[in-house]
Amino acid sequence: MGSLKDHYNKECKPALQEEFGYTNSMQIPKLDKIVLNMGLGEAVQNPKIVDGAVDELTRIAGRKAVVTKAKKSIAGFKLREGMPIGCRVTLRGDVMYEFYSKLVNIALPRVRDFRGISAKSFDGRGNFSMGVKEQIIFPEIDFDKIDKIKGLNISIVTTAPTDDEGRSLLKLLGMPFKH
Repeated sequence: MGSLKDHYNKECKPALQEEFGYTNSMQIPKLDKIVLNMGLGEAVQNPKIVDGAVDELTRIAGRKAVVTKAKKSIAGFKLREGMPIGCRVTLRGDVMYEFYSKLVNIALPRVRDFRGISAKSFDGRGNFSMGVKEQIIFPEIDFDKIDKIKGLNISIVTTAPTDDEGRSLLKLLGMPFKH
């Protein structure tokens, strides 16, 4: 699945260089990594739910998900240090481009009442984060085998120094932002 990477190299790079006036090709922003995170607050009462979440996130990403554990004990949440509370996957290289393409072209159009993604979710350094309320928008998830609808966070890390450059990069790569 090198078509998105080819599209970036052939069309996005020259467009970004022209738009922002970069003198060096290494200044042109690119995707660095995509991090998928599924936080499971209910894992405190039911630790078995983590196994299902790891399996689903592994299917979505195509890479093995890592269980995240609590760093501190919090008495109000009945949470102890070291308890499993979620899972995450970091994607880089060709797998990252493949996931991005799947997210933009297949998964996001399957969201109910989809009207575009808010372009306000940038962090000030060109990185974009979004939340997905249902994991079932991904084609790898079988409706019959899920026990509970779970959401996940998707962080797209770019090498862009500013939000405008990051927004322009993602728009050229096909991200459907609201107007």
